[in-house]
Amino acid sequence: MYNWFECKVRYEKMLETGIQKMVTEPYLVDAWSFTEAEARITEEITPYMSGEFSISDIKRVKYSESFFNETGDRYYKMRLYFITLDEKSGTEKKSATNMLVQASTLKEAVEIIETEMEKSMVDYTIASATETAIMDVYQYSAAEESKKEESA
Repeated sequence: MYNWFECKVRYEKMLETGIQKMVTEPYLVDAWSFTEAEARITEEITPYMSGEFSISDIKRVKYSESFFNETGDRYYKMRLYFITLDEKSGTEKKSATNMLVQASTLKEAVEIIETEMEKSMVDYTIASATETAIMDVYQYSAAEESKKEESA
């Protein structure tokens, strides 16, 4: 299970017109705390930045599942309702959850969710699917985990 933080990075970007403009772009980082999220995003984006940058905002976001597709270039937030039956009252209960999907198109993101949900026995409905502004996602890898253990 990932512990996601959305970090907004503010920097000067060269636009296609040749003009430099200050922009703020969101990135998603897997971290244990706000402090670690700031350290990880700084470490991850430093090689790609030529000038100065700052972390303008960090907030915790909840995604119960994330599905990554290497060919996808966009990230979609999928809101699903899991449907359960309350045996005592005989009524349906809906519990909402958010999932992150990497895909090229909205249609592909929905297909990925449907394919993954076929593996479960849960009844669900897709409440919404929206493209996010997230530029990239940095999740923990096994190599990073072992590197931290060695330094400790």
